[in-house]
Amino acid sequence: MSDLNTNEPRNQSEPTRWERNLLHEMLMATVDEKRRSRRWGIFFKFLTFGYLFLILGLLVWSDDMKMSQTVAKEHTALVQVEGLISSETKASADKVITGLRNAFEDEKTKGVILRMNTPGGSPVQSRYINREIVRLKEAYPDIPVYAVAVDICASGGYYIAAAADKIYADEGSVVGSIGVLINGFGFVEGMENLGIERRLMTAGENKGILDPFTPLNKDHEAYIQGMLGELHQQFIDTVKEGRGDRLKDEENPQIFSGLFWSGEEAKRLGLVDEFGSSSYVAREVIKAEEIVDFTVEEEFWDRFAKRLGAGAASMLGQISGLSNGWQIQ
Repeated sequence: MSDLNTNEPRNQSEPTRWERNLLHEMLMATVDEKRRSRRWGIFFKFLTFGYLFLILGLLVWSDDMKMSQTVAKEHTALVQVEGLISSETKASADKVITGLRNAFEDEKTKGVILRMNTPGGSPVQSRYINREIVRLKEAYPDIPVYAVAVDICASGGYYIAAAADKIYADEGSVVGSIGVLINGFGFVEGMENLGIERRLMTAGENKGILDPFTPLNKDHEAYIQGMLGELHQQFIDTVKEGRGDRLKDEENPQIFSGLFWSGEEAKRLGLVDEFGSSSYVAREVIKAEEIVDFTVEEEFWDRFAKRLGAGAASMLGQISGLSNGWQIQ
């Protein structure tokens, strides 16, 4: 009878039962963790979408409220001129003029306030707005327009304000700067010290005027100064036409020298008529305390991006598949 040994030694590479159980539990724990992570990921995605659509709804609702407000009752229309006056900013002629036209055309508008808070900018954009105010005043003689200077109403800002029926300011406002400038840099000596040679080729003897790496010659300087003088005179004529005999001493060379003054001194010079805020003018002068803002806002998606943050807005654009058609910056 053969002797069968049932206790043969096992293969050392074969895992024991407890090792297999441990490995199984570790694998299951990993799967469960991934499932939980996936569930939380889905939850946070829904939460993010909910937040985005909530903000979207609030923006649409605020625009609807603003639209409904404009037809509610007699009101004072407000158009803001804020920041640099340029074709690329919210104080561009296109935006300001659109706001003004909407304000004057609204049958419930009793008066218009231009709230000025700008250091100036493009003389062309400023002149466009000034001329449009003059035109609208002629087209709607029963609707007065007042400019209200907040912190600063200077240079191109005052160019615009001069067209108003009256200019109001605070005693501490900065007003004036009736002048024109052009600036730049010259690197001629710096290039010589560095041993750099400037190679500028032009067709037209004056095409390189104001090149920062070329010495400014006397003829070019005289030409630029003459052009600045012409633009300055246009500014002066516009202010005199708008302010008329309210300028206390229009022959005073300091008024048109580019200096700026406090609101208090500007009133003494006749650059400002009275002291008062926008709410004061609406309540006490126009007699329509309700103020409706007709300022043309930024594009919807630009405002959306600013409220959500550029990152979140960009993500929304990519998810919606629109990122190739437009950008949120």
